[in-house]
Amino acid sequence: MAKKSKKKAFRKHVAFGGRMVMIGFGSIGQGVLPLIFRHIDIEPEQITIISAEDRGGLKETERYDVKFIEKRLTQENFREVLDKHVGKGDFLVNLSVEVASTSLVEFCQDKGALYIDTCIEPWPGGYTDPSLSVSRRSNYALRETMLALKPRYEGGPTAVIAHGANPGLVSHFVKKALLNLAQDFGMDAAAPTTREGWGRLARDLGVKTIHIAERDTQVSKKPKKVGEFVNTWSIDGFVSEGSQPAEMGWGTHEKLLPYDGAHHDFGCGAAIYLNRPGLVTRVRTWTPLEGPFHGFIITHNESISMADYYTLREGGQVTYRPTVHYAYHPCDQAIMSMHECAGKNLQQQKDQRLIVDEIVHGRDELGVLLMGHRKGIYWYGSQLDIHEARELAPYNNATSLQVCAPVLSGIVWAIENPQRGVVEADEMDFERNLEICLPYLGPMVGEYGDWTPLQDRGRLFYEDLDTADPWQFTNFRVM
Repeated sequence: MAKKSKKKAFRKHVAFGGRMVMIGFGSIGQGVLPLIFRHIDIEPEQITIISAEDRGGLKETERYDVKFIEKRLTQENFREVLDKHVGKGDFLVNLSVEVASTSLVEFCQDKGALYIDTCIEPWPGGYTDPSLSVSRRSNYALRETMLALKPRYEGGPTAVIAHGANPGLVSHFVKKALLNLAQDFGMDAAAPTTREGWGRLARDLGVKTIHIAERDTQVSKKPKKVGEFVNTWSIDGFVSEGSQPAEMGWGTHEKLLPYDGAHHDFGCGAAIYLNRPGLVTRVRTWTPLEGPFHGFIITHNESISMADYYTLREGGQVTYRPTVHYAYHPCDQAIMSMHECAGKNLQQQKDQRLIVDEIVHGRDELGVLLMGHRKGIYWYGSQLDIHEARELAPYNNATSLQVCAPVLSGIVWAIENPQRGVVEADEMDFERNLEICLPYLGPMVGEYGDWTPLQDRGRLFYEDLDTADPWQFTNFRVM
C-alpha cells in the first residue's frame, strides 16, 4: 500500500489591513505570493502587482485574483504611478531590478508606508556606468547612500533593506552559528542584546573569516544553447551583480591588500574592492556536501554589512573585524553561461532561461562558513533539494524558495515592528526570522571540518604561501 504523504500544517503569522503593492513579478514575486496568502491574513483585493513586463506572471495573478499592472517604473514616473496605490499604513514590496531602492524608501517614508527589498538597486546604469569610478559602482557605495537615510527616518515606518537569502537570511545564520560555536566551546551561549555584544562574541570565538558559501547543483535535462543564459534565479540580477567589482568586508587580521585591491575613500571603511568584476573572480571555499570548490566573489550587501556590524572599536580605532564575502558556485549551466558572458566582455546574452519546472534533480546548499577559530571551520546552513522545495511551496525551485522564505519573514517582521525606520538584516530579530523561514529551508546542518584554503596547495606547482596564516585573504586569490 502506498504511503500517504503528510501534508504540512501552516499557520497565519500576522494580519495586515492595508494595501500591499509588489513591484516586479519574476521568479521571487511569483514564488512569494502564495506564501503571503498562506501566512498573512490578507485578501486578494488588497494586493496589486506592478511589473515592467509579463514573464508568465499574469496567469498567477489571475489564479490568485490580484490586480496586475504592466508598467515600467522610471525615475520620472514612479511617484505618479505609485501615488495611486500606496498610502499611509500600506506596504511596498520591491522585488524589481533597475528601480532605485533609496528613491522607493524615501517615497514610502513620505507616505507612511512599510517597505522591503532583497538588495539595494540603483536606477539603470548605476552598476555599469563607465563614467563612475569602480568604487562608486560598488555595493559599498549603494549601501552608504542607503545608510545616509537612517538618521533622517529614525522611528519612521519600517524599511527592511536587503532581506532575501543573501543578503538577508545569511545574517541570521551567522548569529545562530556563533551561538552554536559558543555552546560547543563551553562559553556563555546566551544571545547578545547589542551590536557590540555580537562583535565581542565573534572576536572571543576567534572568527577571522566568514564566507557565504553556496553550491547550487540543480540540473535541467535541457542543455544550454549558445547565446543563452541559464540560471535558477534572476538572470538580470545575477549579471548586474557579477558586473560590479568583487567586494569583501576587510578583516583586521589581513596583512596585505590583494594586488588590485583598494579601500574606499568614503563611508564606514569596513570593506575593500578589487579592480575586476565578481563574475570572473574565483575563491576557494567549502560546504559539507560539496567539500572544497571554487566559488565566485559576487558582490553582495551582506559582505559589507556583516563586516561593519561585527566591527569593534576602542578609542576610535578598529580593534576587530572579520573578513566577509560571498563564495558562490551557481548551477553548472549558469557557470557555462557566465563563461560565455565574460568572454563577450560582460555583454549579456539575448536569450534567457530561468529553470524551475524543468529541473530534474539537485539542491542549493547555502550557508555561512566561519573560519579561524580553534575548531578550524564551521558551516551552518540550508541543504534544500528540488523535490522538497516542490513539496513545500508552488512556483519555486530550491534557490528561489531560500529567497522567498526570508522575504516573507521580513514582511511579517516589519508588520510586527512598524516603526523601526531603515533597518538592515543584521539589526533584526534573528530568532523570529528563523522561526518563520526554517520550515521552508529543508535540512539545517551545522558541521565542523579541518579544511583550509591552503589544503593541497603547491602539490603540483610551487606557490609562495604564508602558511602561518591560512585565513589571510591573499591566499584565496584567483587561479
